[in-house]
Amino acid sequence: MSKITGIKQGKNRTKRLNVYVDEKFAMSLSPETARKENIRAGQELGKAALEALAEKEQCQRCFNSAARLLGYRPRSESEIRQRLNRHGYEPAIIDKTLDKLKDSGLVDDGAFARYWVENRESFSPRGRGLTRMELKKKGLEAEIIDQAVNEIDEKESAYRAAQKRAGRLAGQDYREFRLRLGQYLARRGFNYAIIKEITQKVWEELRKK
Repeated sequence: MSKITGIKQGKNRTKRLNVYVDEKFAMSLSPETARKENIRAGQELGKAALEALAEKEQCQRCFNSAARLLGYRPRSESEIRQRLNRHGYEPAIIDKTLDKLKDSGLVDDGAFARYWVENRESFSPRGRGLTRMELKKKGLEAEIIDQAVNEIDEKESAYRAAQKRAGRLAGQDYREFRLRLGQYLARRGFNYAIIKEITQKVWEELRKK
């Protein structure tokens, strides 16, 4: 058996704890892990227990990294997995972390897909096809993508997108207006029939002002 002979506060700003076993530095622990595992000086631990403690610390670090990512915006499971991979965490640790995040509701691909569509609809409306491509890049399954994308009313989305853009084109003649607004809507994934209908509608509304 080995004995924890010292626990010292790290010198950096992370407030990590340096753990010494048999007078030698053994590992650095986060305060969360030390508290959960009730780590204290004088405690005796076997080899298996030390290895388990090191793994729990890795799980805690991995979870903290994922939580920081989610603090900026919701993310898909695939996004988080890729980022944690880049940070060097082992696949088994990442799997455990994602299971914990999903169990707590912090990661939910269905909710993420709905968030993404709602965000696009509010700030940058676009067609189903383009939105589908974006969600596919986020690593979502086809069924989840379909459920989210099918909620999009493309005509309504195209109309709102056109309204936001039309003010910049108000001084153009009809030919130039139709060309430039049509190109704008095409870049956002709307098809020709919708572009033609919405461009005409917005033009007529501008003429009435």
